[in-house]
Amino acid sequence: MMENMDTSLAIEHVRSHVDIEELPRLAIILGSGWGPVVDEVAEVIGAIPYGEIPGFPVSTVSGHAGRLVYGRISGTPVWIMQGRFHYYEGYSMQQLTFPVRVLSGLGIGGLVLTNAAGGIEPGYEPGQLMLIEDHINLMGANPLRGPNDDSRGTRFPDMTQAWDLDFLDLFRETAKDLSIQLNSGVYLAVSGPNFETPAEVRAFFGMGAQAVGMSTVPECIVARHENLRVAGLSCITNVAAHAGGSPLTHEEVSVTAQKAQKDIASLFTSAIPRLHQNLKP
Repeated sequence: MMENMDTSLAIEHVRSHVDIEELPRLAIILGSGWGPVVDEVAEVIGAIPYGEIPGFPVSTVSGHAGRLVYGRISGTPVWIMQGRFHYYEGYSMQQLTFPVRVLSGLGIGGLVLTNAAGGIEPGYEPGQLMLIEDHINLMGANPLRGPNDDSRGTRFPDMTQAWDLDFLDLFRETAKDLSIQLNSGVYLAVSGPNFETPAEVRAFFGMGAQAVGMSTVPECIVARHENLRVAGLSCITNVAAHAGGSPLTHEEVSVTAQKAQKDIASLFTSAIPRLHQNLKP
């Protein structure tokens, strides 16, 4: 059954702790290994630990700082979730997507999702970035299951363009301007926490996926339910199991993501203002 999605206390708490002239219209959720991007690109005005925000889960995975940052990137006001929540941590789908509901209530119009992912497409190499064009949900659950709150969104959200076409074009144009290699593909989400078997990865490739991970799709679904525009970036942190890669560890995934920080920082510095300008007032 759908859990209580009342975001009022969380929104009130965040607003009471934010000293910023213009509330952000954009938010970014940083996945594994992406946390240092805050220090690289953001003018941090303040930060609120997740544990202090009513209703927020707490990050339990190493490498996720667990705080909501508010500040600016290239002068553009942004919320940055420095760390996310995962289904495999034991949270329900409604719990792990609760922050998206809160950010929507704070007035955002656009959301940028990031993650670390295994590369399925032949030729993908660790450290490369992939723009998410579409996704496949194999997590075995959906955050919209249960009674629908019609004040938030329709019972049956259309996902034909789950990943905003204008945002995709803006990221592509920015990457081209900066001479950054930016692949594009389909992200497939599984529940985790174990990494995939070679047979599973071969099956995923046959389904049309270019990368596989354990997050991001639930946030996208809820964001679209809230009528937010969504973009997504995966850092390819390893060659998936079907290519004969060595055994994987979470630490190796995080380290590889951090090696891509220069490209990530450059991309965000230039793209975030463009995405903000593309949002309707």
